[in-house]
Amino acid sequence: MTMRTEPPYSHGQPAHTGILWVNLGTPDEPTAPALRRYLAEFLGDPRVVELPRALWWPILHGIILNVRPRKSAAKYATIWTPDGSPLKVWTERQAKLLQGYLGERGHRVQVRWAMRYGRPSVAHELDALKAAGCTRILILPAYPQYCAATTASVFDAVYDWAGALRWVPELRFVNHYHDDPGYIAALAERVRAHWAQHGQPDRLVMSFHGMPARTLQRGDPYHCECHKTGRLLAEALGLSRERYIVTFQSRFGKAKWLEPYTEPTLVALARQGVRRADVVCPGFTGDCIETLEEIDQEARAAFLTAGGQTFHYIPCLNDTPAWLRALADIAERHLAGWSTSAPDDPAARQASRERALALGAAQ
Repeated sequence: MTMRTEPPYSHGQPAHTGILWVNLGTPDEPTAPALRRYLAEFLGDPRVVELPRALWWPILHGIILNVRPRKSAAKYATIWTPDGSPLKVWTERQAKLLQGYLGERGHRVQVRWAMRYGRPSVAHELDALKAAGCTRILILPAYPQYCAATTASVFDAVYDWAGALRWVPELRFVNHYHDDPGYIAALAERVRAHWAQHGQPDRLVMSFHGMPARTLQRGDPYHCECHKTGRLLAEALGLSRERYIVTFQSRFGKAKWLEPYTEPTLVALARQGVRRADVVCPGFTGDCIETLEEIDQEARAAFLTAGGQTFHYIPCLNDTPAWLRALADIAERHLAGWSTSAPDDPAARQASRERALALGAAQ
C-alpha cells in the first residue's frame, strides 16, 4: 500500500482539534447529469442498498440511472434556492454557527462540514482539517438516529480516508443523539412556536426517513431510536398517545419498508375525518428534498385531495438557537479530555459571539 505524503509539520507545533459536521449529500445543481452523478455515488454505496453487486449493478446502471435523474432533477428544481440546495445551505450554516457557539464557550476548535455523497466530500474536508494542524478530529453526523445506511456509511468514508495516511489523527465518532435532552427540547420548542402562531392540529405526524424492514430484523437500532425520539417529543409536548403517530417516508423499490408509511397514513387520516394534520420530521436536522418536496408538496397534496382541510409542515431545526445550543452541548461532551479550551479572553469571546449573531442576522 502506498501511503500519502503528510502535510508540512514543525516539531513542537501545538495540537489542534477539529470537528467534521457531516450530512447525507446533495447534487451540485438540479439537472439530470448532476443527479446522475449524485445518485450513482449514493445508490452505489453497499450500506445504502444491501444487495449483491452482481444483482444490483445492472439494475442501477441499466435502468435507474437512465430513468430517475430527470424525475429527481425536476423535484429538486422546485426547492432550489439562489444559494443552492437547501440541505447544503443549512449544513454550511450550522457548521459556522456551531464554531461560533463553541468559541463563545472558550473552545479553540475548527469546525468544517462535508457531504457523504457529493461535494465537499468527507475526505476533502478531513484533508483540510489535517492540513490546518488538527491532530484530533470529532466526526459528528447530522443524523440524530443511528442507522447503518447513514451513520455507519459516514464512518466508512472516514476509515477509507484514514487507511491511506501515515499519521492518522485521533478520531472520535458520535453514533447518535436521538434521546439527547437538548435535541428533544429544541424539537419541542420548534413545534410549540408553530402552534403558538397557527393553533394545534387534530393529529401530529412525526415522519422519519424510511428504511427496508429487513434492517430492523437484522439488528439495526434505527427503528427503535425513531420511536424513542417520537415518544420523548410527545411527552415534552404533553400529547396523549392518540394525538400523534410515528411514520416513515421515502420508500424506494418494491421491498417492504418500515411501517406505517407517511403518505398513505395521511390519506387514511383524511378519510377518517381528521381535518387538520401537522407533520414534523425529527430525523432531519436541516430542511431538504425529503421535507420540502416530499412532505410539504407531495404529502400535503395527498392529504388535501383525500379530504383533509388543513395541512401544516413544521420546518426542521435548521438554525434555531435552541438547536445550536444543543448541538454545541453534544459536541462539547464528546470533546471531553481533549485540550480545546482557550485561555479566558473576554475580547475573543465577545468577537465569537458577534460573529455568531452576525451570521444569524444575515440569514
